[in-house]
Amino acid sequence: MRQAYALVALAVVTACEPPPVSAGADRRQNTKSTRIEGTVVVSSAARGRVVVLLFDANRPPPPTGTGRPLTFDIVPRDELFGAVRDFDTGPFTAPFAFSLVNPGQYQVRAFLDANDDFIPWYGVTNEVNAGDVGGAALDSISRAPLTIDIPASETESPPPALDVPVSIGDTARVPVDRPAFEVAAAGTSAPITEVSLQGAPVLVDLRVKPVVDTLVKQPAPVFLARFIDDNNDGLPDDANGDGVPEMWPRVVVRKLSDAAGANPLADENDLDRNGLLDETGVDYEHLNPQTMAAIPADGKPDLVVLAAGFNAMELAPQLLDAMGRVKPMPTPLTRLPLVIRPLALDATNSRQPVPLKGVPDGRYAITVIQQTGQTWRVPNELQPGLAGRVGLTEVTSQSFIVRVGPK
Repeated sequence: MRQAYALVALAVVTACEPPPVSAGADRRQNTKSTRIEGTVVVSSAARGRVVVLLFDANRPPPPTGTGRPLTFDIVPRDELFGAVRDFDTGPFTAPFAFSLVNPGQYQVRAFLDANDDFIPWYGVTNEVNAGDVGGAALDSISRAPLTIDIPASETESPPPALDVPVSIGDTARVPVDRPAFEVAAAGTSAPITEVSLQGAPVLVDLRVKPVVDTLVKQPAPVFLARFIDDNNDGLPDDANGDGVPEMWPRVVVRKLSDAAGANPLADENDLDRNGLLDETGVDYEHLNPQTMAAIPADGKPDLVVLAAGFNAMELAPQLLDAMGRVKPMPTPLTRLPLVIRPLALDATNSRQPVPLKGVPDGRYAITVIQQTGQTWRVPNELQPGLAGRVGLTEVTSQSFIVRVGPK
């Protein structure tokens, strides 16, 4: 995930005033970059290296968004803690830095990797789990994530952002492992590796799946389930008015790429797996949500998802108290009933998804997003045929897909 930008400086000497020379016709190669530097401050008895992550402020990570880190820095354990006693809580400090930062707005998040199991290259190892300690660069007044503004300049490199404080403390200790799961037919416990979506909704159960090997350490996964009640009236919220209570965890069923030679885990129209839609890609006809009239394909790549959600009616007895009011704290569950409908949406604008004229054939992946910001997706790198190539142990159930149309 580290950025690797090549900036080429050419010096042209002439008899008088030299003409300006840039790296090339591509303006992206001519961007003036800078750096973000600061100090990690840890107040905790936990020990481990600290991972500092840089995000686009407009694409924050879960649970508030679905953004992925642009780059990261590692603060070694010895540099941060030295030879202090194990029970000391600090504070302990050490510097961090990001170089080659382009103009834009950024947020910095961080965590102390108490389990020493963070590997950024795989989806099954690149998030926090139980015992890790979270943190971020926060606004000193609002305590919301701090937005760091790097202004653009046509003539010189923008000034660096210095003295950015990143706080990590036990109030942000991660309580549970990631929601690692496998999929079973509704009402059963035996895992399956595929389900076919045709003309009727499909019901499946997501069941927690402990995964422990040399690199992946998720011994006690759990779903933290609760209805959302942001207005505190005791009733589940329904912000979009679709009659379905909003809840955590959230679920996304997204179309995978079928492009020749593409990574089998790549989402359609995100072949480089950077979390952004590619500039060119597959496009589909849409439907006008009001009239349901067809809208021709516009040439822009779509982000295709299936309409899906957890069965709130089935979960209600566990998520409401004896008075029928929303429980304020999450309920740990080991099973979530999932309903997948034969309706495809373009979620390029996640707040206003637009229905597609049909349901595109192909493979679809399921991602669960926990309120803690932790996620899990199937299929993933543990699937047979892929795990061995990347040094992981195969887990058959982690190859699960939703299939639309023929194989």
